[in-house]
Amino acid sequence: MVELIWMIAVFAFAFVIGHMLISRVPQMLHAPLMSMTNAISAVTILGALLLFSKRADVLEKTLAAVALAAAAFNVVGGFVITDRMLGLFRRKGRDNDGA
Repeated sequence: MVELIWMIAVFAFAFVIGHMLISRVPQMLHAPLMSMTNAISAVTILGALLLFSKRADVLEKTLAAVALAAAAFNVVGGFVITDRMLGLFRRKGRDNDGA
């Protein structure tokens, strides 16, 4: 149970520090930042899946399921938003097929 409290404390600390850092990023760098957060969310998905492979109580499995769902939602939403942001840089007369 003590480990769970430490994990929640680290999560809260990372949330505060992450919010402080991301709020200071210039708008020009938001598209690369979104791509990086997609990769971080993929690591979160792997961590949640690893937690399911170990022996854990109901609370830890529930938190792992919530983390898995939130990270999956973040990855999908991040790819959609990143595509829209990169679409702003495409030329008007070109197709979206990349040719």
